[in-house]
This record gives sequence, C-alpha cells and structure tokens, in this order.
Amino acid sequence: MFGYRTDGEKVKDLPAFFRLIPHIMKKRSDAHVYYQEDISLEPLDNYIDAKSKEGINISYMNIIYAAIVRLLAEKPRLNRFVMNGITYQRNKIYVSLAIKKSMSEDGTETTIKLPFTGTENIFEVKEKLDSAIAENKSDDVENSTDKLAKFLGFVPNFLIKLAVNLFMFLDKHGLLPKSIINASPFHASAFLTNMGSLGIDAIFHHIYDFGTVGMFLSMGKKKKSYIFDDDSFKEARCISLAWVADERICDGYYYANSIKSFKKYLKKPELLELPISANNKE
Repeated sequence: MFGYRTDGEKVKDLPAFFRLIPHIMKKRSDAHVYYQEDISLEPLDNYIDAKSKEGINISYMNIIYAAIVRLLAEKPRLNRFVMNGITYQRNKIYVSLAIKKSMSEDGTETTIKLPFTGTENIFEVKEKLDSAIAENKSDDVENSTDKLAKFLGFVPNFLIKLAVNLFMFLDKHGLLPKSIINASPFHASAFLTNMGSLGIDAIFHHIYDFGTVGMFLSMGKKKKSYIFDDDSFKEARCISLAWVADERICDGYYYANSIKSFKKYLKKPELLELPISANNKE
C-alpha cells in the first residue's frame, strides 16, 4: 500500500503548508535549522551530588539522554520524519548514540540505538543506557550495526554504492526490510554525540539524508561562559548544546516550546524521576 511503513504511520491532518514544504525541501540537508545555547551546570551538579549521597551515580549524559526521551514523549511532533514527500509519525522512540570504544586515534567507533516508550524515568533510562555503553565498549562485541557495516566492508566499492543506493530506494518507498531499519542508527528519533568526551566544544552535526533522524544534538566540554538567567547576565560553569533539526516536521513555535521544555528538565533534573504527566503529553 502506498505510504505504508513498518516504522511509522502517515500523518493525515497536516496543515497545507506542511504538506507542501517536503516537496520544496526534498532532502533533510535542504531543511537544516541550527540552534546553540550554553547550559549552566549548577543544577545538574547539584542533582548529581544529591544522587551520589544516595549511592546512585548519575552522569551529564544520563540526564541529557533521559531529557531527550522525555521530550520526545511529550512533544510527539518531534518524533516525525519525512520520506518521499510524506510525513510520518514514528511508532516508537529511538535515540542513537555514537561510542568510541577506546580514546585513541586508532580506537574503533560504533553506534547504539535504544528503544523507549517515553514512560521511563531517569533511572530506567540510565540503566538501559549504561548497560548498552558498557556492553558495546568491548572490542569483542559487535552489535547489529557493526555486523552490517562489517559485511559491507568486504564488498567492493562499486557494490557498496549499489547496495546503499538500493537501500535508499527501498527506504524511500517503504520497502526497506525491518531488520535493516532496526539495525540502522540512522533510523531513529534523535542522534546524540558527546563532543565533551573528546575535549572539544559542541558542534553542529548534519542530519543524514539516509534514514529518518529528525534531530541531531551535540554536547560540548565543560567551560566558563556568560549566560542570561533571572533577568541578568552571570558567569557560570556551562556546557554548550548544539541542535540541528529538520524544519519540515514542525513549525518554529513548536520547536521553541520544545527547547524550553528541554531546558526545564536540565534546570530541574529531579522532574525526570516523575512519571510522564498526561497533562504534558499531547
């Protein structure tokens, strides 16, 4: 059936303008919008210290990853994607993450993609994330993404080109096998990278034209910066967060409110311990 996909349902009640713009901006690389902001670490550090006293080790990554999951649950239009001019609502929350197995120039990089319902609290997200990172840090472990990449690595370049073009054609028409979609980190709600772990500031990372990722979020290293808070500028320890998003999936007002909601969880991470409220979900 035309428009059918295994990873999402066609959105039928789009405003006229949002039915039009995927035909004007046909690729995600045509539709990038950028946003960057320095986030104070004080509330995150206070929360991490409080949890440490309870015997719970929480990281910045845990908080930010959990905030992304909660945001995608509360703002479901962020969990949409455009394929072949059609807008789809993704049927689950998936967040991809790049992992460096060892911090060296020759160290192997891999990716993980974790599924969520959006009802998880920060502790449930932390457990799933930390377990996946620990498991995939080992050079002896190959996840489904690694196995697919390794298989293609044995194929001559011209066949790789043919295979990728075939995958993109099948994906465009909703015929890409579910096994490949499940293995692909490029078929996700959002992608997160921690540039701070590499000792540099946040970057604006492009969204891939292959797959369905609608947002790419980058975390930077800790630094001192001036931020505007409580109607005044002040110097604070911060990290930068840089977003790249597909403007075809929702309007600027929706994106702005989504960023405000995201910042709310970074100012009060304890909110991520609470169950998602029906009042906060559309």
